[in-house]
Amino acid sequence: MKIAIWSVGKGDEAYIKEGVANFTKRISHYYPIDWLLISPAKSNDPLQLKKEEAAAILKALLPNDVLILLDETGKMLSSPALAQLIQQKANQSAHRIVFLIGGAYGVSNEIKARAQFTWSLSELVFPHMLVRLILAEQVYRACSILANEKYHHD
Repeated sequence: MKIAIWSVGKGDEAYIKEGVANFTKRISHYYPIDWLLISPAKSNDPLQLKKEEAAAILKALLPNDVLILLDETGKMLSSPALAQLIQQKANQSAHRIVFLIGGAYGVSNEIKARAQFTWSLSELVFPHMLVRLILAEQVYRACSILANEKYHHD
């Protein structure tokens, strides 16, 4: 199984890049991982933005990808529950899990319908760059939980 983290938005600040690179390297000990940064659409109309961003996302998704959407309306998970979700998808022979961080105005209903799971990190709102770092750390934490390693303390 592979893991992919996709984000609609601009590049990261140096401090975020360093943290993301650190956790990406750690995750790669468990699963192959790649990142895709999707350029935000250039429109003043939020509906048009979401439509254009959805087209780019759907073009990059493979039919058998498991899409986990990060969205404020999603279900909150503990770190062990995220680990269980990843393990469940691995047990179902998922080829690739794609974690998607949508654009500034969220994602289209088409993307929401395509997602197999919608996850909310918090009731707080975070900048996209920080979400990338938090997501990378949480995926690493889930991997360490599944491997019974000491990074996560119950």
